[in-house]
Amino acid sequence: MEPRAHNAAEPLPRLTYSFARQHGVLLTTGEEGYVAVHRIGAENEALREARRIARAPIKRRAVEPAEFERVLSNIYAQGDLSETAANVLDGPQDLTALADNLPQTSDLLDSDDDAPVIKLINGILQEAIRQKASDIHIEPYQNRVSTRLRVDGALREVLSLAPQLSGSLVSRVKVMARLDIAKKRVPQDGRFSLNLGERAVDIRVSTLPSQYGERVVMRLLEKTAQLLDLSQIGLGEDDLALMRRAIARPNGIVLVTGPTGSGKTTTLYGAVSELNDGSRNILTIEDPVEYALDGIGQTQVNAKIGMSFAAGLRAILRQDPDVVMVGEIRDPETAEIAVQAALTGHLVLSTVHTNSAAAAIARLRDMGIESFLLASTATAIAAQRLVRKLCDDCKEAYIPNARELSDLGLSSKSKPTFYAPKGCTACRQTGYDGRLGIFEIISVDDDIKRLIHDQGRESDISAAAFKDRPTLLQSGANHVTGGRTSAAEVLRVCRASEASEVLSGDL
Repeated sequence: MEPRAHNAAEPLPRLTYSFARQHGVLLTTGEEGYVAVHRIGAENEALREARRIARAPIKRRAVEPAEFERVLSNIYAQGDLSETAANVLDGPQDLTALADNLPQTSDLLDSDDDAPVIKLINGILQEAIRQKASDIHIEPYQNRVSTRLRVDGALREVLSLAPQLSGSLVSRVKVMARLDIAKKRVPQDGRFSLNLGERAVDIRVSTLPSQYGERVVMRLLEKTAQLLDLSQIGLGEDDLALMRRAIARPNGIVLVTGPTGSGKTTTLYGAVSELNDGSRNILTIEDPVEYALDGIGQTQVNAKIGMSFAAGLRAILRQDPDVVMVGEIRDPETAEIAVQAALTGHLVLSTVHTNSAAAAIARLRDMGIESFLLASTATAIAAQRLVRKLCDDCKEAYIPNARELSDLGLSSKSKPTFYAPKGCTACRQTGYDGRLGIFEIISVDDDIKRLIHDQGRESDISAAAFKDRPTLLQSGANHVTGGRTSAAEVLRVCRASEASEVLSGDL
């Protein structure tokens, strides 16, 4: 057969990923046609196979092994991901069926066809998006590889595979995220984007060496997801009015506190979305930018080039902002700049990692912020947690016992009705569907300002702030008696110590 020139309109013929990796040869195109990029010392038989696949003359380019791995990752991370994902959408929907189709080899990359592992990875991604999962965990153990999805904050195993397949799955994910396939003993971070129909999903990838191979966690961020506004995240009427008054002020600091995964960023996005009416210059510094907001200037932290929260915040303040959102106050320098920004007429929205609203004051003091500055700038401090919502199709009513009422700070005289999860097809037998927030909010009024200024203790600030306002536990109890979540969920996310501090009484 005579060689033919490459037509740009035709897809580039490819060697299988397993062949390219094993033999150190891959096909790409250059100005003069096909180029066989190969490791120094690659066998002539492999180069002849590349020419046979190309059916055209090829140029040879020898590279060092490290450079070959980089080119291999770049080439095989492109082109086929969305197409294969689309094929999975039309193919089997059962992950077990996809797993059963995998060839039982010691390493899937040794097979002549890369399609099975690609289909399985995309099937896992599709299932995660369908279930609205926030994370995918691929975890190798001695006798199996576990794949778990985090849905509504809880992890659940959806697939268990033979341990020999660990390397295949991890390698495919690393190729998609443009990570170094050869480095298996150091953690790596990357990202890639995927389109499934009309849904655009950004996926952050983290790998970590473990005893039986590399663990992979993928965080899913759906770019086209509808962001919640403040009225949809679980705030009560009084708390919602308080938050809206706080963010309507022209200056000051509004803080949202809580552990990782408690929904702090969603609350901040809800706040800036409500302020985004075109009359304000709203700028953010985030790590990372999770959702693109039209009309808001968003900047991402990049430690490699010195773009820290503090450096980004300094630059933002030279951009004539009205509202500044700082993803997290995590060091004294960022805290100091944020306070100075609030003092000079800016509204600052940010988060702090503390377990309660009052603890945020102590955390900022520990960072070196003077108490009189905190008293002058803080306007509202919210602490929040996320609890799973009961499935409306299958939740069951019951009369709580005295212990449950006591744990939630409720009086037995109130005789409330609680609801428990049961499980049905609508909620995938979990009994829960979606999540909502529970909140405690400190409105920094004159009494609270005085306590902060006089370096009052955390317990004294809490006692004054929640004298006539609900704490986290009381907010959760309101959702329990309202049939929106279960007592077990509220007690799971609230501190045990908090339960003993709440006086029993009707809510």
